[in-house]
Amino acid sequence: MAGGTFRSLKVFNYRVWAIGALVSNIGTWMQRTAQDWLVLTELTHHRATAVGIVMGLQFGPQLLLLPWSGYAADRFDRRKLLIATQAASGMLALLLGLLIVTGLVQLWQVYVLAFLSGCVNAIDMPARQTFVSDLVSDDDLSNAVALNSSSINVAQMVGPAVAGLVIAAVGSGWAFLINAASFAAVLASLCCLRVNELHPNTRADRARGNLVDGFRYVRSRPDLQAILWMLFLIGTFGLNFPVFISTMSVKVFQGGADQYGLLTSVMAVGTLAGALLAAGRENPRFGLLPASAVLCGIGFTLAAITPDVWLFGATLVIIGIAILTFSNSTSSLMQLSTEPVMRGRVMALRLAIGVGATPVGAPLVGWVADTFGPRWALCVGAASGFVAAAIALRYQTSRR
Repeated sequence: MAGGTFRSLKVFNYRVWAIGALVSNIGTWMQRTAQDWLVLTELTHHRATAVGIVMGLQFGPQLLLLPWSGYAADRFDRRKLLIATQAASGMLALLLGLLIVTGLVQLWQVYVLAFLSGCVNAIDMPARQTFVSDLVSDDDLSNAVALNSSSINVAQMVGPAVAGLVIAAVGSGWAFLINAASFAAVLASLCCLRVNELHPNTRADRARGNLVDGFRYVRSRPDLQAILWMLFLIGTFGLNFPVFISTMSVKVFQGGADQYGLLTSVMAVGTLAGALLAAGRENPRFGLLPASAVLCGIGFTLAAITPDVWLFGATLVIIGIAILTFSNSTSSLMQLSTEPVMRGRVMALRLAIGVGATPVGAPLVGWVADTFGPRWALCVGAASGFVAAAIALRYQTSRR
């Protein structure tokens, strides 16, 4: 079982990429935790709406740059594209870190740099997700996608906990500076890959209407349409964990930065478990989507009514398993069932809808948390899971 679960690590290029990505992902989760804490407690007086706005500015470019992001992943050398985007992300983290440690930071600067970071990530994320298919063969693609998620979730366990300690000891700015330094690892891994052993993607041509072709392709695929609708609901109303966890930690359980970091790490225990379970599967099944969406709704419901911080942490493990199973299954299903020449654009649509919907959902969920309380915001997340499951079941029924 273990050999099957970790089989992609036998490939040299994937192993090198995974090591560099793990270091960088730990730094990224440190910055995410520090940024939410900075906005919620240092630059505002516990305004969840401000945290939602930052999330919206970070993920909004997924929609704004959709005509170019997927095409770039299909058209250009993904390794070189990632070198450029990762270097740019490191520079933005360094700039914000310096503003914080020098005491010059203001909320509007966080907004601007969050938007610029989102623009870079809009180009980076489709290329990074589809780059996995350049590192391994199609036989190992599902396993590699799952191990990629495992790396992110190991980082999510370590990064927030370390960030909480760093913030308490020397201030939030140093978490940004550590993240900036961590980008050196992923840049080094990209430079050390054996280029002759890559599985180069089939390049898209330069003809006009490439984005239109992507939409037409999805329109011809009812299964992809159902997946994208589910991603829209859960991405818009469910994937707002900076708002959910920070407001519950600060407003309901009266905790500090260390508690917030620990709760974020606890959730990563669930997402890591979900990733390892996904890595052990030979092929993803559509039936996992409604099951994970229902589990997601149940987890949010329990989180909304739990009276104790540790019981709340336990519900985050359940939510983590559900979200990761859902996310990995959608990614693997869409990549494996899509023609290679269309993968970049289809994955860009997936990211734009699943992540780019956050500009709509995050400020709204933040407003619900400010106006009615954090527990009602969690109820919004629960509803998104149950409705998404209904869409999947409707597709399965119509297919029969």
